[in-house]
Amino acid sequence: MKEYTEVTIYDIADKLNLATSTISRALKDHHSISKKTIEKVKKTAKEMGYRPNNLAASLRSKKTKTIGVLLPTITQPFLSSLISGIEIAAQKAGYNVVIMQSHDSYEQEVSMTQSLYNNRVSGVICSLAMETQDTSHFQLFMDSNTPLVFVDRVPKTFNTFRVVIDNYAAGYKATKHLISQGCKRIAHLTAGSEFSIYYERKKGYLDALKEANLPIEDDLIIKLKAVTYEEAEKATNKLLDLKNPPDGIFAPGDILGVSAIQCAKKRGIKVPEELAVIGFNNDPISHIIDPNLSTITHPAEKMGQASAEIILKNLKSSKRDEVKEITFLNTEVLVRESSKRN
Repeated sequence: MKEYTEVTIYDIADKLNLATSTISRALKDHHSISKKTIEKVKKTAKEMGYRPNNLAASLRSKKTKTIGVLLPTITQPFLSSLISGIEIAAQKAGYNVVIMQSHDSYEQEVSMTQSLYNNRVSGVICSLAMETQDTSHFQLFMDSNTPLVFVDRVPKTFNTFRVVIDNYAAGYKATKHLISQGCKRIAHLTAGSEFSIYYERKKGYLDALKEANLPIEDDLIIKLKAVTYEEAEKATNKLLDLKNPPDGIFAPGDILGVSAIQCAKKRGIKVPEELAVIGFNNDPISHIIDPNLSTITHPAEKMGQASAEIILKNLKSSKRDEVKEITFLNTEVLVRESSKRN
């Protein structure tokens, strides 16, 4: 088998009897090179199988033109849409995107953070793992002046950019909707630590109950080990086994709401007549389940684009922008059959 050898600009220069500097400029469409020469050089490069050595270029400039994205998972529709938004903005600017998953593990998040740093990414976008409370492992990006943006699941105290929705207001609105439909005993599924988005949604839920003078009972609030269908099914069964079960459930994720609906239906409980359910995110599954799931909108793609644009803006700037938080206030309640009683 013939050994493969990489074609270089020196090979193209030899073939065309031109200086290597001319070949290099022609391949970059430099204004000092004539259009005719550029066309000839590019045609020859293509015929010879030349490909630019981006790795060597990145080592010279110490920039990879790559944005590192660290997420809990890529299987959730919300996070898939977030990635889509990031890629749209990055590709438009000529940047690549590398995606890593922490699987909601703090240890894996620390390891992935070091890996992104070692690979000299130009910027980092991160949504924190469920387990994460200490965020000191991100300091190496700050120390190396690498733009860092936290999105959706963000730390409260880390001094960098954040792109979020108002999770407290969204939780409040979801609960208020169930109250408006006549629910008196509203259960809530929650997850994560006091640093998490679920904690903020829970605070909104609690304040909506207080405002309506409705009971806050520990039995009606269940903390999940993970944001999964199976965990929500266990929680819903536990709630429905209570002597005085809930007549409404606020599930802060659509997969949790779908699980609650199907669990209730298996037990012969009518949704929404006997149990009203509202989810969160407006995932595709919320349209498929019968009855359709009421939910809270969550502008995932827009948040992804905004995160990437912050990175790109900072890479162009010689000095770091002052830290700011972008809060999207345009979350809204989408009322569907799973909670509509009036």
